[in-house]
Amino acid sequence: MTERLDGPRQPPRSGQADALVVLLHGYGADGRDLMDLAQVWADLLPGAAFAAPHAPEPCGQAPVGRQWFALDDFDPRSLALGVESALPALAHFLDSECTRWGVSPGRLALVGFSQGTMMALGMMTRLPVRPAAVVGFSGLLAGPPSAPPADPFPVCLIHGAQDSLVPPEALFASAFGLMDSGIPAEWHLCPDLDHGIDARGLSIAGDVLAHALAAKP
Repeated sequence: MTERLDGPRQPPRSGQADALVVLLHGYGADGRDLMDLAQVWADLLPGAAFAAPHAPEPCGQAPVGRQWFALDDFDPRSLALGVESALPALAHFLDSECTRWGVSPGRLALVGFSQGTMMALGMMTRLPVRPAAVVGFSGLLAGPPSAPPADPFPVCLIHGAQDSLVPPEALFASAFGLMDSGIPAEWHLCPDLDHGIDARGLSIAGDVLAHALAAKP
């Protein structure tokens, strides 16, 4: 039976949802960790509902928090298998949230941080309808995408130049890996940033989402 995910939500500022932004947290956190982003982007995306599911498993290396999958090492095969194992629960959540808010699947945007970025990049080509946009902070591409989309969509990768957890080299490997798979991706390296999100990254991501979600369905 597929795990049923849940987590905090924020309704659209306009009162009527015409888009959905799903925020995927990193290892050892939970859905509440990224909900501040909904406040930051609410003015840019007044018609967007926000949802941030808690990952399906208790964190294996911390007394609190959740994990999308066990993160014992950064072996590429282990990461790819971990992402695959968590995709069914995430897919079910995305489908349920689009129904909850009355939003077309083509008006869905995924935003991930760290392990959540791995999930966003793994999920995006497996959706039955192309997403509006995908933004990944401080993460990496865990294995090649399942198939290039027939209709490209914006993919934006943002990384700290001083990231001590996921090396900045992962940004370039992920961007080139996506492009080798036929998926164009823009990337940004934020100077002096460790493993996190800064004001520059928030601004870049907000612009990507606002542009992608500007057109009404």
